Amino acid sequence: MERVTESLAGRAAMLKLLPLSVLEATYQVIVLRPYFANIGKRLVKTPKVYFTDVGTLCYLAGLKNSEHAASGPMGCAIIETAVLMEIVKAFLHQGIEPQVWFWRTSTGVEVDILVETDGKLIPVEVKLSATPRPAMASAINTFRKDMGDRAAPGYVVHPGDPEHHLPTAYHAKS
Repeated sequence: MERVTESLAGRAAMLKLLPLSVLEATYQVIVLRPYFANIGKRLVKTPKVYFTDVGTLCYLAGLKNSEHAASGPMGCAIIETAVLMEIVKAFLHQGIEPQVWFWRTSTGVEVDILVETDGKLIPVEVKLSATPRPAMASAINTFRKDMGDRAAPGYVVHPGDPEHHLPTAYHAKS
């Protein structure tokens, strides 16, 4: 076990030597910046960093298989990374620079991913649960209320049944 810990520590130490800008410029990570709008709320301004390759993320975290990854404490971060990268790739493959952010208030209300398209902001919540519930979209509701007409209906992305429907203000997708 000690050898595994040393190995993980070594991998993490290697990443600390590289400036974030180098990792971003070489497409190893994507820096998701917060969305700002003048809505009179205090918003968190610290960016979030995602690996562009879920396999690299799992390797660096020492995860050996999909069951270990999904059931561990990083399960939600892993699926969020996968969803974000699929959104980014969908735009890039069309020759469009993706306009993606996240939104978080100082009180902790967070929308995992915001996608701007056709002048609208589409909120996306990523959940590890196979059975989404309306409460899982509470951040989407808050965002839509705060943003008004600028916000489009949102999505709750999950690994469960693709036919699972939520109320019309947001959609459940797997």
